[in-house]
Amino acid sequence: MTLGNRVALAGGTVVFAALLLASLIIYPSLSAGLHRQHDDVLVTAADQDASKLLKEFTFKLEQMEREGARLTVPTSPVTVGSTQLQFMVPPVEAGPGGGFIPVTERDVQVSRGRAPAYFQDAEYKGVSYRVYTAPLTGMKGAVVRAAIPQSVVRSTLRPLAALLAAITAGGIVLAALGARLVAGRVLRPVRRLTETVEHVTATKDLTASIDVRGPDEIARLARSFAAMMAAVEESVQAQHRLVADASHELRTPLTSITTNLELLGDGAGVADPQAPALVEEARTQAEELRDLVNNLVDLARFGRQRTHTEDTRLDLLAERVVSRTARRSPRVSLHTELTECLVHADPDALERAVGNLVDNAVKWSPDGGRVVVRVSSEGTLTVTDEGPGIPADDLPFVFDRFYRSPAARSLPGSGLGLAIVKQVADTHGGTVTAEPLAPGLRMRLSLPAAP
Repeated sequence: MTLGNRVALAGGTVVFAALLLASLIIYPSLSAGLHRQHDDVLVTAADQDASKLLKEFTFKLEQMEREGARLTVPTSPVTVGSTQLQFMVPPVEAGPGGGFIPVTERDVQVSRGRAPAYFQDAEYKGVSYRVYTAPLTGMKGAVVRAAIPQSVVRSTLRPLAALLAAITAGGIVLAALGARLVAGRVLRPVRRLTETVEHVTATKDLTASIDVRGPDEIARLARSFAAMMAAVEESVQAQHRLVADASHELRTPLTSITTNLELLGDGAGVADPQAPALVEEARTQAEELRDLVNNLVDLARFGRQRTHTEDTRLDLLAERVVSRTARRSPRVSLHTELTECLVHADPDALERAVGNLVDNAVKWSPDGGRVVVRVSSEGTLTVTDEGPGIPADDLPFVFDRFYRSPAARSLPGSGLGLAIVKQVADTHGGTVTAEPLAPGLRMRLSLPAAP
């Protein structure tokens, strides 16, 4: 079942439930009101209509007595409009009803004033009646019955029930059709989004555009999906560039190593006077290849996903990195100005980033140069050197992968060290910037400090 049909079914179900609930409230309410109305009619008939008939009979009785005749009050039901009236003159006794329902002991008690007037449902000759029994006004000890067939009430309620059923059924159909039409319009962006996803799945084209406007959830979903596709496309392009750049960078040391090995394999081999130089060159190229591979691994390792984070003392981490670098690079002077600082980060990734910044400063510093590493309590680490700095044209690209300025192409390195630093900073919600000095350069790594 399609989403549009499910929406139509849901709309019809909701309307059906609402109309059914309304019918279940309206029908009993109208039925009770109609029964009360007919009960009021019976009370009025037993009070007013019976009194009028009694006066007429009394007048005729007096007239006929003057003429020598005799007239009695009828005990059989008398039809007055839609009701029937039955008079029971005293003494009222339990027994046959004089052409109507039997007289009960309760009727006798009503005639004697010992019981109040009452309603009852009774059946006479296959017809159901609503009967009201009350004392007859104007004749002591007499009782009057007012009765109306139940079919009068049912004949009014039956069309009402049919009308409510028709309204409910029609409402369901109209609601389902309306919901289906509205769903087709509302879900149009979803259909376009689905078509775009199917197109991307079939063609692998991540540049497909989605034009969905509006503030609703579907538009937000479409915009989020478009942003996700743009991010995936950017990631794919970055991977392609990374593979291309890595293959280019790997080609040079591999070619050099292969060439040197071929030279060693020809002629006198290791007995050749140039063999030590060739071996040393191959070893140097192997080390560069190893560094490049390690940088590529770290670039993938310290990506956007942080597998492990903990509270880390940035000042102690920087002190450890500086001590290790000082032992390895005695030609420069390293100094620290460290303030206690706690950050929540991946300690391995952060140590690699700080190490890359310090190594970069050492590489560009002249012999006897001074490198200063500072850590503030706000989560900022700066590394300042006295090297040649960075030209203004190269400054925007210094953190790009495999980017190497013309001045750095003759130096060892792969151009991935600062890219790793930027990736670690981005992953932890921080920033890294380069500030040219005269002379030298200051690298600033800022991370959110832990509470």
